[in-house]
Amino acid sequence: MTTILPNLPVSPLRQKLIDDMTMRHFSVATQRNYIRDVGRFASFLRRPPDTATTEDVRQFQLAQSEAGVPVPTMNTMVSALRFFFANTLDRPDLARKLVRVSRPRNLPVVLSRDEVVRLLNATTTLKHQAALSVAYGAGLRVGEVAMLKVRDIDSERMLIRVERGTSPGAWASPRPPRRRCCSGWKLQG
Repeated sequence: MTTILPNLPVSPLRQKLIDDMTMRHFSVATQRNYIRDVGRFASFLRRPPDTATTEDVRQFQLAQSEAGVPVPTMNTMVSALRFFFANTLDRPDLARKLVRVSRPRNLPVVLSRDEVVRLLNATTTLKHQAALSVAYGAGLRVGEVAMLKVRDIDSERMLIRVERGTSPGAWASPRPPRRRCCSGWKLQG
């Protein structure tokens, strides 16, 4: 018998959940979180979770939302309960009723031309100025800029090859028109 949560009595239903997760090689942390989230649902119901109805699932999500539970936590609960209903209880009808919560996306702050010039002029080295110019001008992430090599910059086609970005594979980003800065950095090595 696996002890994911020590000092808690293990009901046959909880043991079945643990076995299902162990069989699928879930990490101990994931198992602990899923057990906790199914336990929260059971506490909300005040009865065993295998007796839940679609209305119970709906009311639980509504209560969590009204209680101000953060979006990532709510989505973790959805994953846990979906797994529990679909795999442990073989109740895909309940799993389908769970709704993932979308996080409101904030638009990034767009700097004015003067702010960009001040930012670039605040750098002390040509290398930093080139990195900031490339990052801002081509819309690259910090990690993508850090992994760039000189051979990734195609001056003729005005493209930057990004091979080790967040997406698998390679893609090209338009090179910012600030040629003088990048060319100087390229010449320095």
